[in-house]
Amino acid sequence: MIKTPFEVPPAEGEAIEVADGVLWMRLPLPMALDHVNVFAFGDPDGWTIVDTGFASKRSRAIWEQLLAGPLGGKPVRRLIVTHHHPDHVGLAGWFIEMGAELCMPRTGWLMARMLTLDVQEVPSPEAVTFYQRAGMDTAVLENRRTERPFNFADCVVPLPQGYTRLAEGGTIRFGGRAWDIRMGNGHAPEHLTLWSRSGDLVIGGDQLLLSISPNLGVYPTEPDADPVKDWIESCEKFHLYATNEQFILAGHKVPYFGLPKRLEQMITNHHEALDRLLAFLDTPKSAGECFQPLFKRKIGSGEYGLALVEAVGHLNHLHQTGLASRTLTDEGAYAFCRL
Repeated sequence: MIKTPFEVPPAEGEAIEVADGVLWMRLPLPMALDHVNVFAFGDPDGWTIVDTGFASKRSRAIWEQLLAGPLGGKPVRRLIVTHHHPDHVGLAGWFIEMGAELCMPRTGWLMARMLTLDVQEVPSPEAVTFYQRAGMDTAVLENRRTERPFNFADCVVPLPQGYTRLAEGGTIRFGGRAWDIRMGNGHAPEHLTLWSRSGDLVIGGDQLLLSISPNLGVYPTEPDADPVKDWIESCEKFHLYATNEQFILAGHKVPYFGLPKRLEQMITNHHEALDRLLAFLDTPKSAGECFQPLFKRKIGSGEYGLALVEAVGHLNHLHQTGLASRTLTDEGAYAFCRL
């Protein structure tokens, strides 16, 4: 059974103590998913922070309010980043400038370093080809050809050269607890989760969200990736360690109990989505034509990009597991059809 003892999230600039010495806080995001959760763990010499929010004037101002208020003016000694996405790593460089040690997975650090240096004024030829092959709407694609794309550096402070690697099978100690390091995949490569050896807490980032599934998208950097396979395998792996007594500190929505049930839901949801998608592929379809069977709702303009890359992810899985064929149409789009 899933339980949510804290239904009301902390207000901006405030914190809720959700376990002994553990504070839950929130930062705003300028998108449909309008927040990211961050957590602080008390140590004798200061705080360990997990994730940061976007790099923006508003986020910095909120953090300054949190540091002076709920965090009591004590220094942030260590920053842990669960994965490389901007809402989780955005202000890491800012905390490091203030003296915090950066701890994160190697892949996340490499991805963040690389992406902050990859600034583009218009989409790369590889990106345009990727969107063509995904079957992006013609009008949307024409706009994208000439408009400035989202750049990682727009909302991420550059990371330093040095960091402390967190690796699968390792351990780390903070907040009065020893934590086992277990990596997930699918939403982000080498996504960090931390499991307290006392059995009371799990830091899940976006790998263990309640009520929503994180985006399992494919991007021009790795156009043939199969994040769905990675995601399902990760959920199955985590099921071996999950108990109903663990309190899950997730990157979005609210913390919860009931991880075994939640993992079962996430595995089932994606298998059901794949079944619906495969049934829909009785005639060849591009990713841009597959939103309805996957998401079971109308996709608006604000969600279009994320929906498209997730559709590619599910279609790649069907193709790479031998359940669907893939052919390149005269229009330059991949068309998938069940076998």
